[in-house]
Amino acid sequence: MVTGGPLTCARWRLFYGLRRQIGLLMLLFHAVNMVGGQIRYSIPEEMKKGSVIGNVAQDLGLDLKRIRSGRARIVTGENIHYTELKTDKGILVVNDRIDREQLCGDETPCSFSFEVILENPMELHRITVEVLDINDHAPVFPNKDKPISLEIGESAAVGVQFPLQSAEDLDVGQNALQDYVLSPNENFILKQHANPDGSKYVEMVLQKPLDRERHPHLSLKLIAVDGGTPQRSGTVNIDVTVLDSNDNVPVFNQSVYKASVMENTMKGTSVITVNATDADSGLNGVITYSLSKTKGNAGNVFNIDENTGTVSVSGQIDYEKDKKYEVRVEAKDQGGLTGTSKITIDVFDVNDNAPVINIMSFSSPVSEDAPPGTTIAIMNIKDADSESNGQIKCSIDGKLPFKIESSLTNYYNLITDQHFDRESVSEYNITITATDLGSPQLSSSTKLHLKISDVNDNAPLFNKNSYSAYITENNSPGISIFAVSARDSDWNQNARISYLLEDTQVGGSPVSTYVSLNSETGVLSAVRSFDYEQIKQLKLVVKAQDGGSPPLSSNVTVKVMIQDQNDNP
Repeated sequence: MVTGGPLTCARWRLFYGLRRQIGLLMLLFHAVNMVGGQIRYSIPEEMKKGSVIGNVAQDLGLDLKRIRSGRARIVTGENIHYTELKTDKGILVVNDRIDREQLCGDETPCSFSFEVILENPMELHRITVEVLDINDHAPVFPNKDKPISLEIGESAAVGVQFPLQSAEDLDVGQNALQDYVLSPNENFILKQHANPDGSKYVEMVLQKPLDRERHPHLSLKLIAVDGGTPQRSGTVNIDVTVLDSNDNVPVFNQSVYKASVMENTMKGTSVITVNATDADSGLNGVITYSLSKTKGNAGNVFNIDENTGTVSVSGQIDYEKDKKYEVRVEAKDQGGLTGTSKITIDVFDVNDNAPVINIMSFSSPVSEDAPPGTTIAIMNIKDADSESNGQIKCSIDGKLPFKIESSLTNYYNLITDQHFDRESVSEYNITITATDLGSPQLSSSTKLHLKISDVNDNAPLFNKNSYSAYITENNSPGISIFAVSARDSDWNQNARISYLLEDTQVGGSPVSTYVSLNSETGVLSAVRSFDYEQIKQLKLVVKAQDGGSPPLSSNVTVKVMIQDQNDNP
């Protein structure tokens, strides 16, 4: 309820209309807009913890089995603590109190974004949650318990304007401050103005000359009203003391002053000097300057010398927070009359932020038969600067078989650029550097260690195409004749070699009745005693087979020559 003065019928109609609009806003609760891997939800602020924001699995076209097997999780974003992904149900719920004013201030629309990542295979989806305002703040005047004190000369001309304190309402849109009302009186009316950013401020305009002898003091109330349902308001008292004979208002030589400043400018640096004059003489013509109450933090960044009108830097200027400031400056004479002007200060960006690299997912080891184009890692790279200072180029140090491709905004994929050969290179040290385009350029780097896993792509190889061995007849059974040896370039089980004797015939008998082969050592041994007069040569085929799946093998021929002894008369 608004206190201290009646509201017009038109305003009541406005308030009832707003109630209907609030109802329509609630219907937006589950509205979903999904375009190319992006979902947008709209919810009101101050929802209870556990409230459902939306069905992520349904809106992405994923079943719950895929959500669980892909280890779906929320990554990146400064405000991910506000939400929680329930992977058992595939829904997104409120995890923490969401205060739109704390999250976005007066920025509208208010939203925060984050990404949901799935693995096996990798998928990346962006979710944006728009937070809708509810009317949970009333307009508040600074120092509301302290009246606005004005000293006005009785000779002040009709039409003279007196700037008043502006109320601040943390809500936005229709819920924000909409109107000011001045308590009924015969001397003053209100004149409302709008700043370029949409905020309102008021001036009290003299419509009937003051008479100090009849009314040396006036007590008024200024009421600020928002447009929410229910409507909220704030009030401040205005105490007017009527003075004699100060009939000229200070006048600035410009209605708008323009200046610029670089971010990170040192405190104490002068920005601009304003100038106002007063046609009165004596104390009534002495002017003091001040910066009026401003929206945002401009009052913490600039101050003004009350005597010279020089505006200088008093706080930290950060282009990433504020790109432009607008402040109202007041010139007040000793009789209480005040003239106003406006100063707009543009902030120029300095390249003072290096890119920040976050590895969102990294796969190691990777199989040596991975095809070119395989994604190895997903990176999120951001630079808080703007324009060229915030544009990023990403590179890989050295000549390595990888390349970087951009995917979503601020996301980059590290992918393979050619086939691997573990037998040539078994691991890679990858240094990724992100550099902005500012002057001077700033950069940051991160390192990844990638291992290559083996594939059974090499068959065992003998060091000769054929072997010849010799044994003297009348040998003892079990004696070693010869040893074959093969090597395999693969690793571990894929390189474990077994030796096999091919099933061939010698003189109508299996070769295994003459010789045996040790499967691990490759040693060939005699099974019987040979007789040169019966058999002079054995021709064998030995196979070397690795332990891969499927196994690979190669063959070699071994000729065993029987040597004669003088064992026959």
